[in-house]
Amino acid sequence: EVQLVESGGGLVQPGGSLRLSCAASGFSFSSYAMSWVRQAPGKGLEWVSVISYDGRATIYPDSVKGRFTISRDNARNTLYLQMNSLKAEDTAVYYCAKTPSSAMYSDSYYYYNARRFPRGQGTQVTVSS
Repeated sequence: EVQLVESGGGLVQPGGSLRLSCAASGFSFSSYAMSWVRQAPGKGLEWVSVISYDGRATIYPDSVKGRFTISRDNARNTLYLQMNSLKAEDTAVYYCAKTPSSAMYSDSYYYYNARRFPRGQGTQVTVSS
């Protein structure tokens, strides 16, 4: 059974930073590309990053490019999301999500499909002064 447990969320001021973690179990973590998605209050799920199975390739939507960094530690079965220069509009519940395979696709694939990936229970990030 796929288990994904996110942590690291909290309250941060605009311009601040947070690092999210996701502990994965129940599948061969190092064999899958992994993703982060988020859901802001009253809105649908939004894809925010993806990383290849070996950590060598990453893709981001324009909304977070240059501010967020996804990474992974396959020895620890852990996925990370470093979030810098946070804005009020980044307030959301953040979920890590398991993609269907090791393959990487275009950003448009993740825009439309990431909401369907298995994900954890989420961690709340609130950006407010």
